[in-house]
Amino acid sequence: MSTSRGGERTRRSTGSGNAGAQPARPFRKAGTARPASAGEGRGEAALKNHQPRGTGKPTRAALKAEANAALATGVQTLTVTADEADMRLDRFLTARFPQLPFTHIQRIVRKGELRVDGKRVKPNDRLIAGQSVRVPPLKIEERAPAPRSLKHGGDDLAFLKSITLYEDKDVLVLNKPMGLAVQGGSGTTRHVDGMLEALRDAEGQKPRLVHRLDKDTAGCLVIAKTRFAASALAKSFRSRSARKVYWALVAGVPRVKQGRVSTYLAREEQDDGDARMAVAQHGDEGASHAVTYYALVDNVAQKLSWLSLKPVTGRTHQLRAHTAHIGNPIVGDPKYFNVENWELPGGIQKKLHLLARRIVIQHPRTGKPLDVTAPLPPHMQQSWNLLGFDADRFDPIVEAPDE
Repeated sequence: MSTSRGGERTRRSTGSGNAGAQPARPFRKAGTARPASAGEGRGEAALKNHQPRGTGKPTRAALKAEANAALATGVQTLTVTADEADMRLDRFLTARFPQLPFTHIQRIVRKGELRVDGKRVKPNDRLIAGQSVRVPPLKIEERAPAPRSLKHGGDDLAFLKSITLYEDKDVLVLNKPMGLAVQGGSGTTRHVDGMLEALRDAEGQKPRLVHRLDKDTAGCLVIAKTRFAASALAKSFRSRSARKVYWALVAGVPRVKQGRVSTYLAREEQDDGDARMAVAQHGDEGASHAVTYYALVDNVAQKLSWLSLKPVTGRTHQLRAHTAHIGNPIVGDPKYFNVENWELPGGIQKKLHLLARRIVIQHPRTGKPLDVTAPLPPHMQQSWNLLGFDADRFDPIVEAPDE
């Protein structure tokens, strides 16, 4: 099957190198100038960013007091309020019981000790206003918020301020460094979610995560500072109205310069006990549809390419799996880089070259677009300098469809 693109005929690939990549019409709007051809003029030498609604609703302080007072009775039943509708179950519990470790919340849910309307649930299940949440006996040690003068809290506060791209009373956008985890896990003690304790306000309200980035992905991470903002922002991400742009350095040059990758992805266990996302078939167990638009911004000597990526869906490791699927894996990716006998050019660090470059999302209070951009992290800036890439170059992905 062939498709006409801008006067140039392209053929849908049947080989393994670009399987799943579909040619797309150029993203440029009519009348816009075409950027200079990628890699032009260079060769091998180039390698050397709430208030309570209405009246009569319980405040956060009242809800917390009610919940903590009920602890003495053992088992308790909580009712989901309108403000808590659409929250994940684990986030609902974190908001109601801020002193309860997140790992403990996950454990009681997985063990079936917690029920919603009498049924077993999963930590990521969404709640509906009016539902009853049966909570087993909890042992929570009431503690006063740590004063910010303490070294640990002070260090975290200073660090968060240093990586802040945008902040107002509802929203915080951080420039997450590569190598910093967003949430805790096995063996992970330093992470963004833990650091947010330093931003807990006078009412005890802690900022909330509304989406995630992989540990080794740098760039824009959106944080909600209030429950109101968390609900609104989470809906934006679920409805896919949030627009995200990523930059990556990949091996080789895509045969189709602008395209759409549409596959199903499913978790696949590895022999070493690790897991990765693999391309699957519709109907396979755990398979979810994933769509990514990509555009070639620049390249050097057919060896390395700067891709701009626009995920429509938000699957685990989606961009890393999709770039590998079309034959152009991301440089420094230990899990998905699959080019045999490929040598890393001198001067380029063996770190994941993936940046959450830009986020455009509707502000929860004003309704206006909040548009935040993150700079290249140090290792990617070094590579851009070495390869002669201009970060101010026109990015064709901005014209890609949103679905």
